[in-house]
Amino acid sequence: MKKAVEEILGFADVEIGGERPWDIRVYDDRFYGRVLGQGSLGLGESYMDGQWDCDKLDEFFNRVLRVKLEDRVGHGQRFFLSLRSKLLNLQNKVGALKVGRHHYDIGNDLYSEMLGERMVYTCGYWKDASNLADAQESKLELVCRKIGLKSGMKVLDVGCGWGSFAKYAAEKHGAEVVGITISEEQVKLGREKCTGLPVDIRFQDYRDVYEKFDAVISLGMFEHVGIKNYETYMKKISECLDDKGLFLLHSIGGNRSVNSTDPWIEKYIFPNSMIPSAKQIASSSEDVFVVEDWHNFGTDYDKTLMAWHENFSKGWDRLKENYGERFKRMWDYYLLSCAGSFRARRNQLWQIVFSKGGVDGGYASVR
Repeated sequence: MKKAVEEILGFADVEIGGERPWDIRVYDDRFYGRVLGQGSLGLGESYMDGQWDCDKLDEFFNRVLRVKLEDRVGHGQRFFLSLRSKLLNLQNKVGALKVGRHHYDIGNDLYSEMLGERMVYTCGYWKDASNLADAQESKLELVCRKIGLKSGMKVLDVGCGWGSFAKYAAEKHGAEVVGITISEEQVKLGREKCTGLPVDIRFQDYRDVYEKFDAVISLGMFEHVGIKNYETYMKKISECLDDKGLFLLHSIGGNRSVNSTDPWIEKYIFPNSMIPSAKQIASSSEDVFVVEDWHNFGTDYDKTLMAWHENFSKGWDRLKENYGERFKRMWDYYLLSCAGSFRARRNQLWQIVFSKGGVDGGYASVR
């Protein structure tokens, strides 16, 4: 089994026992069987169990994903997840709550350390930024400019997190914001952060919103909607949007259409998630919206994830009592494997601006 794994890793120029930072060290021979039999799930779980290590996991994944090594092993888990997603609506109102409890409610102390003061859990915009705080503020301002935000406008933030956009839009632009999330911990801290502002943070499913808004934004939430709900989502946003308003969708995007996620990510990080393709987004918005602008800055997510990992590592001494060493290895693996995925251009980050009937005279793209 070791020889088979060595041959597979060789396609990515990764060696077992090599001296380069992306080479791996194997401490337990059970690692080989787990990888061959379970693919990405076995790879991730064996890392969490300390059976192997690597000096630069991000670069290991950059190399592995560029040559699509995951297509060579572990097909059973991906087939099961794909079949399950085809048969079931995993992101219905009940299923959608699972990711809130499993991921976003882990602990506000963790996210405070990792994300920084504004607690923005989406990709920063690094075009003119040299640090995470500036990149996140640039992203928030970019969103405001893209929807033409003006004082007094009422905005719906679908998947508002801890209220980072709502707080920024209210403070900097005088907007009134309703933010919805399915995380109780986000609601609790988001309300604290937005005290005294015209911001309403709610524990609410997007399907239960029935008001009208001048603009709608969604930053990093569409990855939890699921393909069975894409059309429902688009139609609901349209119902909530003023006829002259704009909808900005900020989402991770994939290069090919799937209906499930990576097995390790599904089990440990984002249950019931899936990354949409351009085809799936376009198809679900057809006859509902006009696409005014499509902006890809996926390479900025590599920088964002590496900055989050640096913050997480620096703050670990304050977190370790509550989370433990196996959690640290899991979280390291999560952040660094995702950074490698964006570096390999396997995942993208899209900001798409939609209108209901086309902007009169055309939409001026903002960069």
